[in-house]
Amino acid sequence: MATSSPATPQVQSPRGAKATARTETRFDRRLAKILTHATDVFYEKGYEGASMRDLSRSSGMSLAGLYYYFESKEKLLYLIQKHTFTTIVERLRERLDLVQDPAECIRVFILNHVEYFLANQKAMKVLSHEDDVLRNGFGSEIAGIKREYFRICMELLDDFKRAKGLEFSSRIAVLSLFGMMNWIYTWYNPRADANAKELSRQMGDIFLKGICAPSKTKKKRSALAN
Repeated sequence: MATSSPATPQVQSPRGAKATARTETRFDRRLAKILTHATDVFYEKGYEGASMRDLSRSSGMSLAGLYYYFESKEKLLYLIQKHTFTTIVERLRERLDLVQDPAECIRVFILNHVEYFLANQKAMKVLSHEDDVLRNGFGSEIAGIKREYFRICMELLDDFKRAKGLEFSSRIAVLSLFGMMNWIYTWYNPRADANAKELSRQMGDIFLKGICAPSKTKKKRSALAN
């Protein structure tokens, strides 16, 4: 499945803040295309195997021009990751604003995640395999966005537990959910598997039924009480 073009991360145009809106739009479109090409190269060669020359050849930009805008392939990987995680979190917040029921909030979280993954499989493979590469401040910024995403999911699980009177580890539940969702690109086949909406529904059913199942500890307590 083709990777959709990333929306524009904040990179300063060389003409500065006085550039016209038309120039900025043209620059933004060019940047989005470069990031799409960079995603393709990292997907095919891996971060370590890719060179700035490979990225230049794929994007059609001169090597000198590429270094002028991005200074390193690490900067390109950072922009890909920042765009991806920021987009996922922003879309999630917008969707959660429209939902009240705790179970539906979890289903919205799953749909938002799976939908983006299936629409951007190359980018998600790159992120899954190169999540510990970034250094020099880039890594800490991306880690902060990831922590916020994890925190949102933890809060949704805590709300669900309170609403249902359940007892389980929210941390283990969240990590299990991510384990279910994050490796879709390794097995998903659009010819055999459902679309994002149906796949998310099925995952939601499996996950919610799992965390709602009575624990052995709870069964033992009930037996002792009787």
